[in-house]
Amino acid sequence: MPARSSEEIRVGQMAVRYLVEGEESGGSVAAFEFGVPVGTKVPAAHSHDGYEETIYGLEGVLTWTVEGVPTDIGPGEVLCIRRGVVHRFDNTHDVDAKALAVVTPGILGPDYFRDVAAILDGAAGGPPDFAAVGEVMRRHGLTPAPAQ
Repeated sequence: MPARSSEEIRVGQMAVRYLVEGEESGGSVAAFEFGVPVGTKVPAAHSHDGYEETIYGLEGVLTWTVEGVPTDIGPGEVLCIRRGVVHRFDNTHDVDAKALAVVTPGILGPDYFRDVAAILDGAAGGPPDFAAVGEVMRRHGLTPAPAQ
C-alpha cells in the first residue's frame, strides 16, 4: 500500500518524510527518509528500548556515534542500532546527506518529529527548551542519554 502522504516535516535543518507508518504495516515496520544538510549536528544522543533502527545511506555521509564509537555511513552502507544502544549522528562532511531509517516494530511515527519541530520552531532561533524536547522524546519511546 502506498504511503498516505508525502508530507515533509522540517525539524530544525533536517527534513523527514515517512514512507511507511506503523499502522500501514500492522505495526511491524515504519520507514522514513531524512535529509541532513552539511554542518548539522544532532546533539540529542538517545536510545530506544522498544525498537531497532536500521539506517541505510542514500546520499552523502553521516557520522553515527554508537556507544561512543564514530562510524561513517555513506550510500549503500547499513548500520543496525539495537535496542538500548546510545547513539547520535552528525553531518560534518562537505555535502548534504540523506538516509533511510527502518524502525522495527513500527512504533515511532511522524508525530515525534512534528512535536520536536514545534519546540524548535517555538524557540525562534534561540536555544530550544531542552527539558521539553526530553519530555517529547520520552513520550515517543526515546530515552535521552546523559550529557557527556
